[in-house]
Amino acid sequence: MQNHSFSGQTVLITGASGNLGTSVTKQFLSSGANLVLIDHGLERLNRIFPEIIESDEHLVVQGIDINDEPILESVVNNAIDKFRRIDILVNTVGGYRGGSPLYETSYDTWKFLFDLNALPVYNLAKVVTPFMLEAKSGKIINISARLALRGSANNAAYSAVKSVVVRLTEGMAAELINEGINVNCVLPGTIDTPQNRASMPNADYSRWVTPDAIADVILFLASDAARAVTGASIPVYGRS
Repeated sequence: MQNHSFSGQTVLITGASGNLGTSVTKQFLSSGANLVLIDHGLERLNRIFPEIIESDEHLVVQGIDINDEPILESVVNNAIDKFRRIDILVNTVGGYRGGSPLYETSYDTWKFLFDLNALPVYNLAKVVTPFMLEAKSGKIINISARLALRGSANNAAYSAVKSVVVRLTEGMAAELINEGINVNCVLPGTIDTPQNRASMPNADYSRWVTPDAIADVILFLASDAARAVTGASIPVYGRS
């Protein structure tokens, strides 16, 4: 774990109960940040972070559709009312669905992947960036994937959607480069999660990248140490 202090800073994390979201939340919590956690699940954060749920120093919003713009605006406005600013936005919400050639991929699968991986980046940018512009500072970190860099068989839809995240990151970085706001993304390889272990039981898990290792990179990008880094897509592959 990196030794970065975020005391007095407000960090908004989407998908906070996911494998990566949990690691990111734990690290920012131990670094002294005030947290705004957004999650689709109704009770998962209660189980994982009871100390956050019961604390007045944080804001937890559960059971919402992150792509419902009016609800998202209300959540962000509540965060601004409580903390006066959002210093860091980490979009960890996302997911994978693959295994079929593109001509056998249903529209429902395409829409699921786009709505889960790319659309939240757009929606959060719309509601959070204006407050960062007012403050003349901010860090935005998105989660893409190694597959964003090159298409592969039976992953065309996922690869395309994750490449959208990279292009959104680069475009936002160019738009905000003179406004004190840094925008970057990370490109994980295969993440060592219970779900991936279950789906690939014969794999060498030691070669995969852990959520904690990815969180280390995210905290670096959110820190002042990365003040000169913007528009970057950082590979975080482990040995995969």
